[in-house]
Amino acid sequence: MGSKDQGGGAASSGGGFFSSFAAGMRNWGTSVHKSVNGLLGYEGLEVINPDGGTDDAEEEALRGRWKQEDRDSYWKMMHKYIGSDVTSLVTLPVIIFEPMTMLQKMAELMEYCELLDKADECEDPYMRMAYASAWAVSVYFAYQRTWKPFNPILGETYEMVNHQGITFLAEQVSHHPPMGVAHCENEHFTYDITSKLKTKFLGNSVEVYPVGWTRVKLKKSGIVFDLVPPPTKVNNLIFGRTWIDSPGEMVMTNLTTGDKVVLYFQPCGWFGAGRYEVDGYVYSAEEEPKIMITGKWNTSMSCQPCDQEGEPLPGTELKEIWRIAPTPKNDKYQYTHFAHKINSFDTAPKKLLPSDSRLRPDRYALEKGDMSKSGAEKSRLEEQQRAEKRAREAKGEQFTPRWFNLTDEVGSTPWGDLEIYEYNGKYTEHRAAIDSSNVSDETDITSIEFNPWQYGSSSSQ
Repeated sequence: MGSKDQGGGAASSGGGFFSSFAAGMRNWGTSVHKSVNGLLGYEGLEVINPDGGTDDAEEEALRGRWKQEDRDSYWKMMHKYIGSDVTSLVTLPVIIFEPMTMLQKMAELMEYCELLDKADECEDPYMRMAYASAWAVSVYFAYQRTWKPFNPILGETYEMVNHQGITFLAEQVSHHPPMGVAHCENEHFTYDITSKLKTKFLGNSVEVYPVGWTRVKLKKSGIVFDLVPPPTKVNNLIFGRTWIDSPGEMVMTNLTTGDKVVLYFQPCGWFGAGRYEVDGYVYSAEEEPKIMITGKWNTSMSCQPCDQEGEPLPGTELKEIWRIAPTPKNDKYQYTHFAHKINSFDTAPKKLLPSDSRLRPDRYALEKGDMSKSGAEKSRLEEQQRAEKRAREAKGEQFTPRWFNLTDEVGSTPWGDLEIYEYNGKYTEHRAAIDSSNVSDETDITSIEFNPWQYGSSSSQ
């Protein structure tokens, strides 16, 4: 038996079959890389086949979603950004977008929030963490979509109700760099996040680093979780079949007790080996493995009690704790049923804020398939945002978020420090006043004009 890596990479912890297999898979290799040298202007770009096939590089490259003229135009625009952070670019064509904003994407983590309900009701402290970590993994099926969400306008919001008893609110609090903040709550938990992405454009791929601060508090026990997810890489942006991989460690820490979950997301290997696989352990505060966790982020996750070597305890069985819900067939954007609910007004509260992402005309036009109108509306909104900034600076004023306050706290992440925002409670008061009002809301929600503006002629009064 090998020695246990104290609180380190879960897949290398323990010395038994489970651990050795996971560690072996880690070194299995990477997907087949093929350099596109026969296509003029794209020499040296790599096409990464997620299935590890050995087809001709040029034939594989042309399997992407781009038409030749679109590919040429995009490459001319983007090649100068190689090595740069492209998070804040506003000139990207709508052909690469999905009809959803980053604020809505943040809400997708709530699809399987019943796992947090189970964690809150669970008396076993280690199973509690197993449920919570399965919830953190569950969003990756949705995050494998290869389309880019819209960058929210400064002051834009997203509200969601009518799902598992939660109330969800997100607000865009910074434009450069883009930062979103969210608060979610039901009778079992509160969830708070300050999110900022850093990217590195590599030509035919982009690496995405989640510079974020996440806190989940379970109400029954009062314990608090911190979450650090792995980075993500989007492969084959211009050539080949675009696909996403998130190799590396996800760490969830119980800040109250010191217990920890470390899950290792396997990289995609030769002929797709290891793709989607997630393996790891729940560790005690003393860094002893207590529960083994294994599964695939696109299918299901299971767990089983283990001994100090990370081996399953005799007389125990592998227990499934999460499984992906059925999904629509042949959906254009690979949306789940929940993703469609997020865009739907069925999950919107009464008297929806006019700053809500659902009301964005560029997003709505893309959802309806009108790419020309979507592009025009996107450009118009971006110019309005620039005009508001000029008006704000002319007055010597700072943008002030409405629902969240900037704190003095600075969060430390593997990819840089992050200023932290906290929920100020005003939205709870706002929503309570509306819900207690006797005035019926007969407004046609689709007729509300999108308005996140706080300054200038576009200001909301």
